[in-house]
This record gives sequence, structure tokens and C-alpha cells, in this order.
Amino acid sequence: MVAEKPAEGSEPEQQSTGEQAGSALSSDITSDTDVRESAGVHDRSRRKFLVNSGYVLGTLAVGGALSTLFGCANDNEGNKQEEAAPADDNKETAAPNYNRALMYFTPAQFRIVDSATERIFPEDDLGPGASKLGVAFFIDHQLAGDWGFNGRDYMQPPFYAGEKTQGYQGRLKRREIFDIGLREMENYSMTKYSKGFAALEAEQQDEVLKAFESDEAKLTTITASTFFKMLRSATIEGVYSDPLYGGNNNMDGWRMRNYPGAQMSYANVIDKDFTKMEPTSLQAHMGS
Repeated sequence: MVAEKPAEGSEPEQQSTGEQAGSALSSDITSDTDVRESAGVHDRSRRKFLVNSGYVLGTLAVGGALSTLFGCANDNEGNKQEEAAPADDNKETAAPNYNRALMYFTPAQFRIVDSATERIFPEDDLGPGASKLGVAFFIDHQLAGDWGFNGRDYMQPPFYAGEKTQGYQGRLKRREIFDIGLREMENYSMTKYSKGFAALEAEQQDEVLKAFESDEAKLTTITASTFFKMLRSATIEGVYSDPLYGGNNNMDGWRMRNYPGAQMSYANVIDKDFTKMEPTSLQAHMGS
């Protein structure tokens, strides 16, 4: 077959087709360019976001590192302080004795009693005196309880002057006798030495106590010797009573007498000669 020639009007149609193809290509290029430009905008936005995020993250990272460094430094300082603390732990720290608090006396009365009992039972080579043994606290606590209120004594009239062996026979309670006696002791000291009893020298305090013991000091409501006897008796009781009651601190009063205290049993030493034993307080039996 002989190939047919194309008609004369067909060439423009090919050009039109080419133009369409070129137009389509141009349109594709344009749209592609728009896409790329749009993508470029998004890329720039993303880069900007990443850059800004990098700044933020970098700031956080640097800040975190600095805070960690400073934190470590502070921790190291704290550790140094904590490491230095055990040195103090090696020191024996005595626990505070919460039983040593006033329940009845005023601070001024307590100072008078503390000074007077120390002269009645002074410290010497054998051991501590009444002050270190806490006798004034013992008396204070006793006056705050039944003993101070004469809770177990018959206190109804009539009242007659008793014999010396009978002790005090009257309506005043022990705490009232102490209030009167301490006030009169202070007045007597001020009159004779122009100082309160607690501020006197030891020899002067002895003179005041002797004046009360012998009734040289004249009182109106009670006799001076009545108060002195009660004070001396309470002093001895405070020295040798169980530490539970506020006196006999550390059981040193018992140690001076080689008294064993509140032992639960003597079975292990009953067949032996005199055996010196470490004293035991009632508190030691709480765990038994």
C-alpha cells in the first residue's frame, strides 16, 4: 500500500496539539513551581520552627546543665555538712531530764530551797550534794501532790499542841508551811544581811538555818523549828528516794551508801558475803 500523505490542513492541527502539549507542560511546570514554592514556604517555616526550637532546647539544655552543676555543688556542700555531722555523733549527749520542772514553787522559792538543801546536805569528797541530786525538784513535786495537801492526814479540829514526838498538830498544810517558812527565811536574811537567802555566802546561810533550827528566828504563824525539821526531813528523803520522784539524780545518793536500790532478786548473792551491787531504779523494771 502507498502511504497516504497528510492533508494540507493537518499541519496546523499538529501545531495546535504541540501547543496544547506545551501549554500542558507549561501548566505542569507552573503548578510544579507553585508546589515547590509552596513547599519552600513550608520548608522555610519548618526551618524557622526548628531553629527556634533549637534555641529553646539549647537554652533548656544549658540551663539544665548549669542547674545540675550548681545543684551538684550545693549537694556536695550539703554532703560535706552531712559528712561532718557524724563527728558530733561520737560525742555523748545527755538526754534532757524532763522531770526537772517546777510544779509548785515559784522560781524565787526554788532558788531558796535549792540553796538551803545544799547547805543541809552539801557536796563533799564522798559525792554530790542536794543541788546536783535534784532535791529541790523532789520537794517541789511532793508539795504539788498529796503530801503537800496532807491528803492522807487527819486535818479536822480540835487542834492541840502536840508532843515533840508527835510532830506538827495544826490546820496548815505542808505546802502552806513551806510558803510561810520560805518567806520568813527570806525576810530574816534581808533583815540580818541585807541580801536574799540565795545570795548569801555559805557561812551566812548556815547561820540562818541554825537560827531556824533553834527557834532563834521568831515567827508568828508557825515555829521556825517546825519548818526547819520539815525541810531537813524532805531533804534527806529527796537524797535517798527513787529517782522516779525527782531526786537522787543518777542514783548517786544510793551509790554513796552502797545501797542496791530496787533489785528484783538477791538469789545470786544471798549465800555470799557483802557484795557491792550497782543500784537499780524502779524504771529499770519497765521492760521486765
